[in-house]
Amino acid sequence: MAKGITKRSDDYSQWYIDVVRKAEMADHSPVKGCMVIKPTGYGIWEKIQQRLDRVFKETGHVNAYFPMLIPESFLKKEAEHVEGFAPECAVVTHGGGKKLEEPLVIRPTSETIIWDSYRTWINSYRDLPILINQWANVCRWEMRTRLFLRTTEFLWQEGHTAHATHEEAEEETYKMVQVYREFAEDYLAMPVLVGKKTNAEKFAGALHTYCIEGLMQDGKALQAGTSHHLGQNFAKAFDVKFQDSDKEVKYVHASSWGVSTRLIGAMVMTHSDDNGLVIPPKLAPLPVVIVPIYRNDEQRELVIAKAEAMTEGWDPLFFKIDNRDHYKPGYKFNEWELKGIPLRIEIGPRDVESGEVVVARRDTSEKVTLPMEGLLEKVEALLDDIQANLFKLAKERTIANTHTVDSYEEYKARVGDGGFFRVFLDHENPEVEQKLQADTRSTVRCIPFDKEEEEGECMISGKACHYRVVAAQSY
Repeated sequence: MAKGITKRSDDYSQWYIDVVRKAEMADHSPVKGCMVIKPTGYGIWEKIQQRLDRVFKETGHVNAYFPMLIPESFLKKEAEHVEGFAPECAVVTHGGGKKLEEPLVIRPTSETIIWDSYRTWINSYRDLPILINQWANVCRWEMRTRLFLRTTEFLWQEGHTAHATHEEAEEETYKMVQVYREFAEDYLAMPVLVGKKTNAEKFAGALHTYCIEGLMQDGKALQAGTSHHLGQNFAKAFDVKFQDSDKEVKYVHASSWGVSTRLIGAMVMTHSDDNGLVIPPKLAPLPVVIVPIYRNDEQRELVIAKAEAMTEGWDPLFFKIDNRDHYKPGYKFNEWELKGIPLRIEIGPRDVESGEVVVARRDTSEKVTLPMEGLLEKVEALLDDIQANLFKLAKERTIANTHTVDSYEEYKARVGDGGFFRVFLDHENPEVEQKLQADTRSTVRCIPFDKEEEEGECMISGKACHYRVVAAQSY
């Protein structure tokens, strides 16, 4: 266990905060509920951005930017939307030393300001679809905050698309939640459930919401991404119409979708251990660190020269030679382990002589000796293996902690120990979901896309159900 990091088994919540801070990912801000994202944490966010931005563009989307200040009247145009976000809004009432004629809301999300623009951009079916993404910050006045997982201000991307038909908007909504699933599994190495939110849990102002849900090491669920079919709700609120090819004037159909810096918290809680951070190689700002080992200036010159020659031609953003003289190798080993570097390469005078290096994996702590000849190819193969192994371990843990339960008494007795629970529940009855949450502090996480037809009785109301939903306690 690393110094200053609480054991997961002793206090999981404190362990998480310890890892985030000791690994120098983020720190608390002077503004309660906000965070300072430090270079390690921001480097991971940049990796997330780079991959998702490419996928968005490959699927036809383009980036734009909209104001963070929204007239308060805009939020009030869509009743369900404003009701859902009103408690979280931060409102600006003064500017330039004067009281504003109309208060401005710091965006909690951008549907309203974007649909005001779409009203002037869209006239004909020829103007559709509009496929826009925005990388931005948002503000939601959270009462209980935790670094990366829930903060007053956070970074995210939000896609906002406009379509001629319900079917096109639905296709977009489904496609983007699958983009998130693939990213979560391929890059975060985090297995997820994919499904539909219940009406009680859907986005305020949407027809329905699709989501990805991961299971953290403590058995709690984490919503890691959402995609919303907005129907014509915002088009009607902002009077966004178009003339279709049949000459009829119609309201536009819409979707919106987003993920945030919460993904970084999901990554920490999925893979890290009592020794600190574990970063999947595909998201590592620095995949490889080389630690030279020497006792005097002569050895230092020899070892560092060999390390530089060995890495000639390597991508300079792929590795770092840690040649700091004021720290001993043992300190460096611990530091890079704490910061989650996927691979550490050790090279000393004997290694120079033998033409080999020692390579340490962060995921298993295993050490292997590899020849310097053709090292890059072998290192890349090891990184691929680490990525696959992290997903395998997380998948096995998710499977082992997914339970099928029929009795409400059994559910109440077990849900506090963590896990996904496959249950029969009358999720269309809001009173049933309210009771579930009041009794167990758990919610329906999703109605899985891959659900099977199955007959049973709601564990609370006794009503006949035709498939199981997944419930859990969550962050």
